[in-house]
Amino acid sequence: MHTRIVFNFLAVFLYCLFSAQTYEIQFASSYNGKPVTDQPSTIVWVNEKENFILNSTIKEQKSSYPYEITKVEKPSNTIVSYAFLKPGSIISASDTESVGKQDFELTNETKKILGYNCKKAVTKVNSNTIEVWYTNDLKLKGGPSVLGQNLGLVLEVERNKNSLITAGSIKKIKNTGIENILKGNIQTTDQLGYKDLLWKSRFTTLNVFDNETINFSDASKSDDQVKRYANGTIILKKVKFPTITEGENIFVELKQQSNGDAYDRTGTVFFIPQDKEKSFFDGLEKGAKTLPVYENGNGKQYYGVTATESYNPAMEMMRFFTAFGIQKFNHIQLKGKNWQTISPYRQDITELKPALSGKELWIGTFIGNYDKGGHKVSLDITIHKSDQNIYKNNIAIPLFNTLNIMEMAGQDYSTMFNQDKGLLVNFTLNKDVKNAQLRYTTTGHGGWENGDEFVPKANSILVDGNPVFSFVPWRTDCGSYRLYNPASGNFQDGLSSSDLSRSNWCPGTVTNPNFIPLGDLKAGKHTIQVKIPQGPTEGTSFSSWNVSGTLLGVQ
Repeated sequence: MHTRIVFNFLAVFLYCLFSAQTYEIQFASSYNGKPVTDQPSTIVWVNEKENFILNSTIKEQKSSYPYEITKVEKPSNTIVSYAFLKPGSIISASDTESVGKQDFELTNETKKILGYNCKKAVTKVNSNTIEVWYTNDLKLKGGPSVLGQNLGLVLEVERNKNSLITAGSIKKIKNTGIENILKGNIQTTDQLGYKDLLWKSRFTTLNVFDNETINFSDASKSDDQVKRYANGTIILKKVKFPTITEGENIFVELKQQSNGDAYDRTGTVFFIPQDKEKSFFDGLEKGAKTLPVYENGNGKQYYGVTATESYNPAMEMMRFFTAFGIQKFNHIQLKGKNWQTISPYRQDITELKPALSGKELWIGTFIGNYDKGGHKVSLDITIHKSDQNIYKNNIAIPLFNTLNIMEMAGQDYSTMFNQDKGLLVNFTLNKDVKNAQLRYTTTGHGGWENGDEFVPKANSILVDGNPVFSFVPWRTDCGSYRLYNPASGNFQDGLSSSDLSRSNWCPGTVTNPNFIPLGDLKAGKHTIQVKIPQGPTEGTSFSSWNVSGTLLGVQ
């Protein structure tokens, strides 16, 4: 009897010891046969109850935010994902289905990895061929990813015959120390919420406008958060930018819907430099005619469009054009047309970093319209750490912006190109500029069938009187955006108004800037001139060109 009790106790002890045994597996990565040395190695802690997937930096608690740890609970194969967004902020989400849905082709191929007998299984993930080598020698299931959790202990994963992760060592450990990493309050969420919060934690978001109205109404008034000008067609908010480092990219993103206006309208996102005696903000506050005037000999006066020694024009971040009535007019039905509900405009503006970094600036959005309902917009500026470093410029100097942002407050259309002088700007450089570029955005407008909106016209750029660049800005892809334009008129020829090619813009799209190389510029006085053969007036309709230019380079 005594012997049986001792035997049973020993059996239970050995079973508990065995069941509690945890292994640490360290994996090494390679690509095209070459070791990947700039990434931490993958670590897996596995026993029969659960396995944790992390990396060596997380194990040492030296990882930068955000980072993730994955736990797979056995035998249910429930995947629990933990995301560490910032100090003291951990979220988690559970997935009970994905492992069970994995479909593998089991093969007869075998090999040994670290002395363990392994078999190969193959699967497809998003058109990628994945080969998984697993062993059943240790009577455990786990691996360096969620793939193959039902097969055995995965010791090697190869993707598309070029990306390989393979076990380099396996050792028994007494304690993982996971309790020192997964501690504190953990917020649970669903899987989509988890992915969204993790994605957003990877970059900085400056929220500027959230579902704000841009319309034409005497009732449009400023409040504590948003200033409104020109009867509500301009909205403005002061935003503080952090210091933006060389390895960071900047994007501007606007989302727009019709709130009553059915037409395609000119829109712009801009900011107001305030490093000179006078700024565009003064014009908004005191009237357009308080700004410096530009004249080209045609008898008209154009206020606030060119830089002077004491004034900088508004700097354009992104030009966009609203679609014909998106969302508000989606009740207009056409067979085979499922209308989009929002127009998303997103553009890389990293080249403007020198004018944004560390500054507090007025950020504005304008949509030219005379509709009481107008439009609804949301605007974010995002800053991303990146290995991409295309833009080397350390200056961004505003030179001109003829887009009449204060149209509904009396600022005239940019019709100055009806004279040979066109637009001529004088500017002075205090230092030499290397690799100078002109960030140039242009769109043609107005006229009837012979107007510059629908007639290709050459844009010519001259620096110090010398031609440096000439091109015809023209968009032929407007028909690609038909589903954004429910209120677009349809013609007898089978085309829609939104289909028609235009002078560098389409309803529902962004107009990209051109980057025109200017070479090296010496310190001192210079001129830059824009010439466009603007078309004549047709009855009550006239042509105009909205052009903006910012000088980029290295000083």
